[in-house]
Amino acid sequence: MSGAHLGAVPGDGRAKGFAEAGSAAGAGASGAVSGGGSGHGNLWTEALARDPEHSRNYARRWRRMVEAGQDIDGEARFADAMAERESKILDAGCGTGRTGGWLSERGHAVVGVDLDPHLVEVARQDFPAAEWHVGDLARMDLREPWGSQKMFDLVVMAGNVMTFVATDERVSVLERIRAHMFDDARFVCGFGAGRGYAFEDFFADAEAAGLRLSLRLGTWDIRPASEDFLVAVLQAR
Repeated sequence: MSGAHLGAVPGDGRAKGFAEAGSAAGAGASGAVSGGGSGHGNLWTEALARDPEHSRNYARRWRRMVEAGQDIDGEARFADAMAERESKILDAGCGTGRTGGWLSERGHAVVGVDLDPHLVEVARQDFPAAEWHVGDLARMDLREPWGSQKMFDLVVMAGNVMTFVATDERVSVLERIRAHMFDDARFVCGFGAGRGYAFEDFFADAEAAGLRLSLRLGTWDIRPASEDFLVAVLQAR
């Protein structure tokens, strides 16, 4: 599903506690980590293998947050501020649809992709105005009904999705995202430090995928860059 990030409290602007787990990212095998070191497979699918109820427990946890009145929409508000009205937006690693669903309710044309079928079903039930797909981000190939590739004005990857991707599929995920972006589109991605994916390695992988960093922040509520959390806005090179 999306990328589980366990840490800060939802609504603190960093989403370090927003657990849009896993990711629509690839289920790939272990490989070399960018910058050296040992790799890992897709951490969401590994969690599901250990606990088949993981997805359902995850979805219930988000429902409890909403019922408790917690603010879970910081990332969505950030993305909305980046987008013109009625933009085409891809929610990459959409999980239960909390980000893309909020954006669809504001009039954007949203497509979400996630690896986890249960989470995508929750998104379809809760946010029927958006389009939700079960799929692997590393192999993503979204098509219009007439066959041409779907293209987007903005791609959003809320949560720690990239840290759940198999290490040998990180560049592939970023390449597939770039392939679905209009030339003037932007991609915003956030994740915390200490999750096995150094920020500098992410920047290098993005460059390899045809993306360049245009803005670095430390939180989703637009605080300066920090060493413990990254919000990166990228554009095509």
